Amino acid sequence: MKNIFICILTTLTLLACTTKQARLEDECLYSDSKTQFCFWSPIAEQMELRIYADAQTTEAETYALRKDKNDFWHTTVKGDLAGKFYTIRSCQNGKWEEEAPGIFAKAVSVNGTRAAIIDLSKTNPDGWVQDKRPAMTDPTDIIVYETHLRDFTMSPNSGIQNKGKFLALAETGTTTADGLASGIDHLKELGITHLQILPMFDYGSIDETTLSHGKYNWGYDPINYNAPEGGYSTDPYDPACRITEAKQMIQALHQAGIRVIMDVVYNHTYNVAGCALGRVVPQYFYRLNADSSYANGSGCGNETASDHEMMRQFLVESVCYWAREYHVDGFRFDLMGIHDQETMRQIRAALDLIDPTILTYGEGWAAMSPAYPYDSLAMKQWTYRMPRVGAFSDDIRNALIGSPFDHLRGFASGNPAGKQALCFGLAGGINYNNNQFGEGWSGEPMQHVSYITCHDNYCLRDRIEVSAPEETEETRLRMNKLAQTAVLVSQGMTFIYGGEELYRTKLGIDNSYQSPDSINTIPWENKLIYNDLYEYYRQMVQIRRQHRGFRLGTAELVNKHLEFLPTDNESFVAFKMKDLKGIDTAKSLIVLLNGSSEPIDTDIPAGKYAVLAQDGKADAKGLTTVSTDKITVAPYSATILAEK
Repeated sequence: MKNIFICILTTLTLLACTTKQARLEDECLYSDSKTQFCFWSPIAEQMELRIYADAQTTEAETYALRKDKNDFWHTTVKGDLAGKFYTIRSCQNGKWEEEAPGIFAKAVSVNGTRAAIIDLSKTNPDGWVQDKRPAMTDPTDIIVYETHLRDFTMSPNSGIQNKGKFLALAETGTTTADGLASGIDHLKELGITHLQILPMFDYGSIDETTLSHGKYNWGYDPINYNAPEGGYSTDPYDPACRITEAKQMIQALHQAGIRVIMDVVYNHTYNVAGCALGRVVPQYFYRLNADSSYANGSGCGNETASDHEMMRQFLVESVCYWAREYHVDGFRFDLMGIHDQETMRQIRAALDLIDPTILTYGEGWAAMSPAYPYDSLAMKQWTYRMPRVGAFSDDIRNALIGSPFDHLRGFASGNPAGKQALCFGLAGGINYNNNQFGEGWSGEPMQHVSYITCHDNYCLRDRIEVSAPEETEETRLRMNKLAQTAVLVSQGMTFIYGGEELYRTKLGIDNSYQSPDSINTIPWENKLIYNDLYEYYRQMVQIRRQHRGFRLGTAELVNKHLEFLPTDNESFVAFKMKDLKGIDTAKSLIVLLNGSSEPIDTDIPAGKYAVLAQDGKADAKGLTTVSTDKITVAPYSATILAEK
């Protein structure tokens, strides 16, 4: 009830805020007879608009802007300006700042130095008006797969033509050199529901004029938040091209039944001096230290001030713009712990007005200490204060494979120290059974993003090899399956790092943000080489999707139906999803996780069971049927039983 009240109050506040003044989003409103311009600055003494005939010329038509009572500066330029470019600059304390695109530029020149004036309706691919988000019957259905456009498509064996481009994920019918499904068809075959794409807004770490050099970067370096990255377009010099192709990608994924999550990095900018946020209203959009230096909670030289009214409005309007204009289905917030909780609640409320099924979650931490009161930040421990905003669970990650800050093993690789944290994660991070495994931080289990790897730190294969170098590959593959199984049977929202199902390796590089394609590319030939691993992942995805008992959706149901079975072995976890009549096709589900190098014999409630997974094999239809009250669980493996 408390969470519902917070949502209603936040929505009313949001409506009040967005009706009292102009929108930042309306900085450039084009028509073929005139274009209206609107920019915000409370400190400018004067502001001027510059219109350029193209992206290169130095000669500009200059227009003075007039200020309204809400500190928005306006002008209207008559005529058809399509194809031209604009910048703005402001005069403060008698000094003119450097020109910059507006802070809400929606189309930009190569490398984003100038904003472009275009007719957005002409960027829509055929059928765009009819494009719809794939149906989502229940939010517990969600299985997220994270990838980078280059990682997923650059391999010579991918069978994809537009490698490293938005259009790579608009291709269908692609196959590997071995004739196995790749690209979109691979995602459909695997069974995921959402594709999370690493930053695809305009970022500064890639020179779009030298794309043939093949420089790689993850893209966590924002320049223009509301325009797509030109490096992923087939023509970065054409401002409309990147927009159309990004929409084509999303449209194709939607047609394949896959929703698209955008990785957004509102917590910092590439730099301060070179970004519109730093030039148009210097310092306002950033948090400052007591000595007026820039705070650095991001570890990247600055942190944005989501608690400032207009920065908050910018974040809310920006996500809504991507949701409306690009039909984006979800947002993953980088270093979400830098943002304040109220901003996250307002973002959630604003997206609810568009479509309540749009997903929101992020990293509930910061790189360093933000310059804002800790208990007001969107840190993981306060997730329950932000209804329907999720956070990544380093609890289940560290429990299963060990912390990224050391080389110790985790539960799935033979270290029993993580057993309690694993049980906490399996319950979805809620207040389970009077905090039996620790104080819950998620109000509902779907706020708990269950994962073991993402683009940060080692990929799963490398992590296990680093922590268990003396083990055989066969054993490490068993550990791999065990770790991912625990994620897929947990009550939280499932997240899989792209390529783990293909046993990708980054050759021991734990921070590959600018490593070449040879390090980051997903090796599609592994789909045949490690087909047993791939099929295990695929079947486990199906097992989760077919059994609602593994994704109950509410803390109340988890506490009612999840029962951890007593075990004396610290390397062994056993639990039962009980009394599932009317919820699941099975009467009950039993999961047994053996994180040791020895087989373990255990008692189970007597019954007739379909064996869904056992000894490194899995089949959603059942491997076999047994009637028993005892079972042996093989080393480093999971056994999953569905009671008939």
